[in-house]
Amino acid sequence: MFIDIETPSVVIDVEKVKKNISEMARSVSSNNCTLRPHIKTHKIPELAKLQIENGSTGITCAKVSEAEVMADAGISDIFLAYPTVGNYRVERALELSKRVRLILGVDSIEGAQILSSAAVKKNIDCEVRLEIDTGLRRTGIQYDKAVDAAKIIAKLPGISLTGIFTFRGLSLDGKKTDKFIDAGVDEGEKISAIATLIRNNGINIKDVSCGSTPTGKYAAGVDGVTEVRPGTYIFNDIMQVKSRVAKAEECAASVLVTVISTPYEDTAIVDGGSKAISTDTTTGVFPFFFEGYGKIVGRDNLILAHANEEHGIIKSNSGGTGLRIGDRLLIIPNHICTTINLHDHVYFLNADNSLRKVCVEARGKLY
Repeated sequence: MFIDIETPSVVIDVEKVKKNISEMARSVSSNNCTLRPHIKTHKIPELAKLQIENGSTGITCAKVSEAEVMADAGISDIFLAYPTVGNYRVERALELSKRVRLILGVDSIEGAQILSSAAVKKNIDCEVRLEIDTGLRRTGIQYDKAVDAAKIIAKLPGISLTGIFTFRGLSLDGKKTDKFIDAGVDEGEKISAIATLIRNNGINIKDVSCGSTPTGKYAAGVDGVTEVRPGTYIFNDIMQVKSRVAKAEECAASVLVTVISTPYEDTAIVDGGSKAISTDTTTGVFPFFFEGYGKIVGRDNLILAHANEEHGIIKSNSGGTGLRIGDRLLIIPNHICTTINLHDHVYFLNADNSLRKVCVEARGKLY
């Protein structure tokens, strides 16, 4: 299996990627909503361009350094869905906004004031969106404080408040859920309702942005939502399979590993541990009840039970593993976004079974 590839390596099925991109674009556009995918999943300019070519209006990034990589590759419409706080972040963002349409996120009056002051000094008018917490309790101004904050931010010089956004993931009523349709509709309704209240106070909110891979299609159908920002859908992963929004055969990215040791009949060791496969998902708890850290393709009796830095420990739930030293396995990770960030490059598997090595240009971008 892919004997010319070093392991551990990520292999990406390009045809599955194209199908996933097309399906999400079709679903969102059918609701008269726009799609601005988050590139955190793939971090590869070539794939971002493919998303834009297939109907996305632009892309979403978290860090300025990610946006810089994408801008250098020719992408000209970028939303930074992360609080623009810190002099280094503000300065780089404002410089980048001279080259591309860069929409910046704020989630506080204080943060907006810092951005406003810097923009005035540079004689720049910066497009911003206010992040509002609709239940995740992460970043985002509290829901009941959003209107008052928007009124203050809208009057600040050097910035133009043109939109609002939220991210809630797969949660409902402040708790994790497996009801992705209800979660998407509720998220859309909450952000749309607050947009109406802000507009009623004389502020021209054009963009109302929300949604993730499990919820985006349903949030897009809510009246008043103008944009959704899913990311994982381009590859899918076991988290999405467990959420029932994707099938295992629709997962486009997997990690190729080699069996390096078979110390016991029911145990095999592979060369892909926590440096190659993300272990940021908790096993055995609601709503996913993960068994191990990924699905081993074609081997339902095997589980990636543990992962040390250099060792992946494969266990069998049916006696022997049946594996030999040198065997190769494909593992679909529970969480593909953080897995991709572990790799300097990936391999694209084309329709003719040819392979192409591709750099993950925006990996490890922290600032």
